[in-house]
Amino acid sequence: MSVFAAAPLAPRDPILGLNEQFNADTRADKVNLGVGVYTDAGGKLPLLDCVRAAEAQLAAQPAPRGYLPIDGIPGYVQGAQRQVFGADAAVLQQGRVASLQALGGTGALKVGGDFLKRLQPDARVWISDPSWENHRALFSNAGFEVLSYPYYDATAQGVAFEALLDTLSRDARPGDVVVLHACCHNPTGYDLSRAQWEALVPLLHKQQLVPFLDMAYQGFGAGLNEDAFAVRLMAEAGLAFLVASSFSKSFSLYGERVGSLHVVCGDRDEATRVQSQLKVTARTTYSNPPTHGGKVVAMVLNDPQLCAQWEQELAGMRQRIAAMRTGLVSALKAAGVTAPVDFIAEQRGMFSYSGLKAAQMQRLRSEFGVYGVDSGRICVAALNEANLPRVAEAVAAVMQA
Repeated sequence: MSVFAAAPLAPRDPILGLNEQFNADTRADKVNLGVGVYTDAGGKLPLLDCVRAAEAQLAAQPAPRGYLPIDGIPGYVQGAQRQVFGADAAVLQQGRVASLQALGGTGALKVGGDFLKRLQPDARVWISDPSWENHRALFSNAGFEVLSYPYYDATAQGVAFEALLDTLSRDARPGDVVVLHACCHNPTGYDLSRAQWEALVPLLHKQQLVPFLDMAYQGFGAGLNEDAFAVRLMAEAGLAFLVASSFSKSFSLYGERVGSLHVVCGDRDEATRVQSQLKVTARTTYSNPPTHGGKVVAMVLNDPQLCAQWEQELAGMRQRIAAMRTGLVSALKAAGVTAPVDFIAEQRGMFSYSGLKAAQMQRLRSEFGVYGVDSGRICVAALNEANLPRVAEAVAAVMQA
């Protein structure tokens, strides 16, 4: 008998598995609202003009493809730091941030989680209820006990902020890690307000908790600087914390795995020691990051003209998502939906927590070829003028049954 005979069959990933199901569907009018990918008005994954220009420059000066440093391309890391913390951030000037280029936002979470487990083996990890499900898997596989704090208030259609504060103040222990969505909460689309962030930070400090901010959608909410409000607030408050950041969505470079991990430390010496530990973690996980995507992003972020072009293209993506939100609300009402749906336009980012039940989502897939996850989350960034009426009619049909 093979030693592998004892390996159980793992369940399909709830999102990527859904994508496999969508690809196998032969219906010509199927719509994929499950996977978190931005598509343009024509339903295509865009190649940004700034990326095209950067790749043309790289192609004109071909270079050998040697190994990168363990912590990545210096220009990439510095550009990522400026986007996350602000170009003039005190924590950067003081050398208090340990950073590395990571394999997307997921790789940043993985490296950060493994580092924290070695540093604080008895800590627990708190994630929002609901959260991106890979949060639970990543930290569970790192060996942490993973708990949930209240986040979504279905009745009020917003954040259950008082319950969130009450749970963390009552049940979280010093040293526990609290995973927070910096902006564009996945899956609900409901973010903390500035006032709520300002109320949460003192609690995190008082309880001696370790914030781990996941910022996968910077620029898709209100803007690059606006979406980094929570990160910069914590930095100014003097907290020690981690940030996992990603350019996958904002550059439309999903397959290039362009992410970064940042750890804000107490002083320069502490940051030097933490940097050494992050490099050990990366070295023993994937050795070093890939080259191409990092070079493209570094070139754009460090070229004022290309960077301005990127910001303009990112603003266009953000505005199109907002237009699809309001368009969906109007289309649902036109299709005869009488239940409240205006909340869809109030959410931020790529996703909407639609309020649909699992059975309704399953009907959408089986009867109408409209794919979303059973939690009711749909990717509004995948809507366009062509598929929006059909999606609205399908949703109306399952809501009114």
